[in-house]
Amino acid sequence: MMIETEDTPNPATLKFLPGRDVTGDRSPVDFAEAGVVAGRSALADVLFGMAEVKRVFLGSDFVSVTKDDGADWDALRPQVLVALTDFFKSGKPALAEDIAAPEADIFPEDSEIVARVKELLDTRVRPAVASDGGDIVFRGYREGVVYLSMQGACSGCPSSKATLRHGVENMLRHYIPEVTAVEPVEE
Repeated sequence: MMIETEDTPNPATLKFLPGRDVTGDRSPVDFAEAGVVAGRSALADVLFGMAEVKRVFLGSDFVSVTKDDGADWDALRPQVLVALTDFFKSGKPALAEDIAAPEADIFPEDSEIVARVKELLDTRVRPAVASDGGDIVFRGYREGVVYLSMQGACSGCPSSKATLRHGVENMLRHYIPEVTAVEPVEE
């Protein structure tokens, strides 16, 4: 099995491409720390078994791994590659069947605006963010403010706040006049 790796804009995160589905048609899942896995992902459990792994993001066809600040990719990359190869050869699913993405609460009167925001995020933003090994997730909308969280390689990336402010906010404000600002939600 050949697994490719790609650098991401976040120097602490590498994107691993196993050449097969990871989450498939299910929503991406971000495990911000080992304690949140708790049987939700056998793959994340394996990766968090390495002390140097700080965060695991499972995309449709990739895995982003964020290392601890003190770790070195030259030493950690081969360990992650072996763990991924062994895991995918086992045939186990990456995610437990009962994982569901949390839904944001929205006011009924905002449903049309929220639908337009989500459509723009899905068609214009998510593909670009996924190519960098991450995801952008809608977390809410209140009084003109869109709340989003960056996941995977994009979480903690030095350029993620600029991406939200200058890229995503400007685009949303252009296409949806009701949007006045974008605020990050830290997870």
